[in-house]
Amino acid sequence: MASKSFKGSRSSLSISSDAAESRKPPIAPTVTFGRRTSSGRYVSYSRDDLDSELGSTDFMNYTVHIPPTPDNQPMDPSISQKVEEQYVSNSLFTGGFNSVTRAHLMDKVIESEANHPQMAGAKGSSCAVPGCDAKVMSDERGADILPCECDFKICRDCYIDAVKSGGGICPGCKEPYKNTDLDETAVDNNPRPLPLPPPVTMSKMERRLSIMKSTKSALMRSQTGDFDHNRWLFETRGTYGYGNAIWPKDGNIGNGNDDEVAEPTELMSKPWRPLTRKLKIPAAILSPYRLLIFVRIVVLGLFLAWRVKHPNNDAIWLWGMSVVCELWFAFSWLLDQLPKLCPINRATDLNVLKDKFETPTLNNPTGKSDLPGIDIFVSTADPEKEPPLVTANTILSILAADYPVEKLACYVSDDGGALLTFEAMAEAASFANTWVPFCRKHDIEPRNPESYFNLKRDPYKNKVKPDFVKDRRRVKREYDEFKVRINSLPDSIRRRSDAFHAREEIKAMKLQRQNREEEPVQTVKIPKATWMADGTHWPGTWLNPSAEHSRGDHAGIIQVMLKPPSDEPLHGTAEDGLIDLTDIDIRLPLLVYVSREKRPGYDHNKKAGAMNALVRASAIMSNGPFILNLDCDHYIYNSQAMREGMCFMMDRGGDRLCYVQFPQRFEGIDPSDRYANNNTVFFDVNMRALDGLMGPVYVGTGCLFRRVALYGFDPPRSKEHHSGCCSCCFFGRKKHSSMAHNPEENRALRMGDSDDEEMNLSLLPKRFGNSTFLIDSIPVAEFQGRPLADHPAVKNGRPPGALTIPRDLLDASTVAEAISVISCWYEDKTEWGQRVGWIYGSVTEDVVTGYRMHNRGWKSVYCVTKRDAFRGTAPINLTDRLHQVLRWATGSVEIFFSRNNALLASPRMKFLQRIAYLNVGIYPFTSIFLIVYCFLPALSLFSGQFIVQTLNVTFLTYLLIITVTLCLLAVLEIRWSGIELEEWWRNEQFWLIGGTSAHLAAVLQGLLKVIAGIEISFTLTSKSAGDDLDDEFADLYLVKWTSLMIPPITIMMVNLIAIAVGFSRTIYSVIPQWSRLLGGVFFSFWVLAHLYPFAKGLMGRRGRTPTIVFVWSGLVAITISLLWVAINPPSNTNQIGGSFQFP
Repeated sequence: MASKSFKGSRSSLSISSDAAESRKPPIAPTVTFGRRTSSGRYVSYSRDDLDSELGSTDFMNYTVHIPPTPDNQPMDPSISQKVEEQYVSNSLFTGGFNSVTRAHLMDKVIESEANHPQMAGAKGSSCAVPGCDAKVMSDERGADILPCECDFKICRDCYIDAVKSGGGICPGCKEPYKNTDLDETAVDNNPRPLPLPPPVTMSKMERRLSIMKSTKSALMRSQTGDFDHNRWLFETRGTYGYGNAIWPKDGNIGNGNDDEVAEPTELMSKPWRPLTRKLKIPAAILSPYRLLIFVRIVVLGLFLAWRVKHPNNDAIWLWGMSVVCELWFAFSWLLDQLPKLCPINRATDLNVLKDKFETPTLNNPTGKSDLPGIDIFVSTADPEKEPPLVTANTILSILAADYPVEKLACYVSDDGGALLTFEAMAEAASFANTWVPFCRKHDIEPRNPESYFNLKRDPYKNKVKPDFVKDRRRVKREYDEFKVRINSLPDSIRRRSDAFHAREEIKAMKLQRQNREEEPVQTVKIPKATWMADGTHWPGTWLNPSAEHSRGDHAGIIQVMLKPPSDEPLHGTAEDGLIDLTDIDIRLPLLVYVSREKRPGYDHNKKAGAMNALVRASAIMSNGPFILNLDCDHYIYNSQAMREGMCFMMDRGGDRLCYVQFPQRFEGIDPSDRYANNNTVFFDVNMRALDGLMGPVYVGTGCLFRRVALYGFDPPRSKEHHSGCCSCCFFGRKKHSSMAHNPEENRALRMGDSDDEEMNLSLLPKRFGNSTFLIDSIPVAEFQGRPLADHPAVKNGRPPGALTIPRDLLDASTVAEAISVISCWYEDKTEWGQRVGWIYGSVTEDVVTGYRMHNRGWKSVYCVTKRDAFRGTAPINLTDRLHQVLRWATGSVEIFFSRNNALLASPRMKFLQRIAYLNVGIYPFTSIFLIVYCFLPALSLFSGQFIVQTLNVTFLTYLLIITVTLCLLAVLEIRWSGIELEEWWRNEQFWLIGGTSAHLAAVLQGLLKVIAGIEISFTLTSKSAGDDLDDEFADLYLVKWTSLMIPPITIMMVNLIAIAVGFSRTIYSVIPQWSRLLGGVFFSFWVLAHLYPFAKGLMGRRGRTPTIVFVWSGLVAITISLLWVAINPPSNTNQIGGSFQFP
């Protein structure tokens, strides 16, 4: 491994001066004052600095722009901080309720060798001090950091010992160290309590707020060295700005041609370009669509009035049930159709995003990315139902996403605390060293290796680099080995644990023999632990659960799998890996494994609780102003998806957006989409329509959140309709606090817009908990999430270039604080899950969380990208699909009976948006009326009656108009949404299948919970594939019995028998009533046509159902119908069976 000497860095910025500046309000530095000193240097001032000197000195007002010079370079953090960060990333942090937070230094995370310098347990040189085998300190490239000129290899702990107790003498050459500024706050090899963050005069919020390191600080920092600016100006023909010097043409500084002078592009008037635009539906489609809705509403009203006025006196019970059902169906259709009146489409412009945030400007001379950070959450709970290989591929797609590396952070929530998931994530981090640079070099899409290598299209299309074939072959082989390692992890962990357990038993028996030499040796029973690769106990769930090591009882765990990347690009070389990585950025985003603490007696609130734990931990460790949450089986299919979402957040008015929802797209669905798994009608029709109101509902995954919206704050410039009743975090009464000096940030973090209102910080611990780190991070996230103030119409914006400074380095105290906020007790007596974060109390926490944000006045946006943003898997098995629908419908029933019912919404929510949310809570109740209506045709055929007295012209006309308008509406919806007719029909079919099975069970479960208090069990949807490896759709034909199948089976059997009975009755009647038969048979066929996919699911694989089954089914139906006719003969006959005679 390469090495380099440790050289001291010259500090050129006073902390006290920066702290003093940081306490001032962050005002956009539009004009900077300066004067030239006698030595030739330029000193920069702000207006506040000049107040005391304006009377004695003459100054000129001009804007100063300093291009990069040899001494005007970004200051690298001290090497001691980098070493501290490296040790933090190599430590496994554990802790929780009534326990000490500890850090265990891990030299080995996985069995295979870690070769990326950012990865925990990365390979490195060993310490040369006798008796120590620790690893030598290294930099971001993995090169050894050697503090002495003799290049004596020494680890961090031995170096600290040499400085503190050895007099600063190098153990190698016995000469004093020339630099001894290494931070002594270390993480010991032996687990020991970590200190809490020391009290400092400058808060974490002040250190992390970007604007507080303003242009003034950079200018002052550039003047502290000994660099001769006059000589630099003379030799390079450079310039320092606009007011006192010329500006070279095309921005070419020092080209030697004095004639090429032009106005700076920033001062020239150029049109402001938006990041997004609305694409309205053509009026030729939308106008007839709205007209048809109105016509159908009128016709439905007239039809229902006619039905009420014309009862069937021969079968009043049949007429009554049908009228009640039809009234409910009309009401349900109205709730579903009204929010569809204003559908829209949207488009983004990624070129404008790049120009605004990643192009050199006056405020960002280097062109470094000014985009805000994004924290990505991936949740998993059970490695058996959610295979680690699927989760690992999702992680790899995130790490390879096309977004600034230093702005990305990925957090994996393992709610099961399984070592299998932990080591699978470590393997993924190791393979990312090869996969991510390969994707960047060759512009790979998609960046999920499993999906990419299984593409059925030509992988060499549009690839022009000559080494692509060789690189792809090598990476493919490496990925195959990676898959084998992942698949072998369960056996590897089990064998390792058995070996260590046997060793522990042998040690215990030897110790017993030593203590009891004369007594007979008894078998020693030791709890069978699960062991990590470095030979220590796994602090999470063991394979053989025991006290404090079971699924619901284990400590909180945080492991930084990939430490934060360096601030500047780190280009690879030809020798860095399997492939030539010359001029390719090899940095990887921050990757953190999190398993929150779980203890008996606590309600951990399932997925919502895990998400809230990630919100708090990420706020302390990276504090990205935006959060993208993904299920473990949903990977990034479009590497620029986050940029597309950021276009909406950073556009004018984007500060009022709480989230950007992407549509869910699925892989592995059977070609016919038998059970409507793609949900295209919902994602392409309903969600686009809601986008024209206040925005789409949150559907649980593929959603880019604004962090402060999750914190429960109101949107900027919100108008209070009821003072105090909707306040989420702050009240309007003026209070003095330590943050009152920062009104610009506070204005966006409270209820009203009045300038005399300030935040009441005394309520923050009650709402967010007692973590000062977390509370201090809130205004930072709010400020960094603001749009760019590049246009007068942009309100509540931030100055350009404010997010280009380096991030804070990760230290042990920060991770220790993150451990404390994921403990099981942290949410006690706070508003987490009530008003803050993901909302508790429903199995569909996603819908409730989105509803609360819309209820506070936030808006959301639906982002449909040309290339699918994300792709995932969906259960294609009938039983799994019904259980999934059951969970969704049960959550809707819970919403209806809770205070999240849209009938109780605040006045801030639009009327049509309220109707949409009301439909979310009401639609499961349609199942009661649907089941009754599905039995009505059979009852009509059995009784010989119909829902109307006779099939007259009026009834048939109404029926025809209602059916035709429904079909025309479907056609127009297909036109403006882009879905296919088959997809619309599959949705209609599964609406009846789910309505007669899962929705009815959901209503019963919801009523039991409300009335009897019986909790609803939650079944995790399986993401694993079927056992048949030869058929990717093997699950489709697998028949797994569930009680949810009973109602549809009953409906099918009853209607089939009723059709046979109706035909038999009519044929053998003296006076056949064909009109009543046709009405009943028509509706029975309507029911059976909708249940056809359900019937196919019961038959299993095609060709495996014996023919005799169908023969016997027909014979049984005919026999039962003949017996019915014989027992209950038609009227006006005096013999058994009418005119029919048994032989």
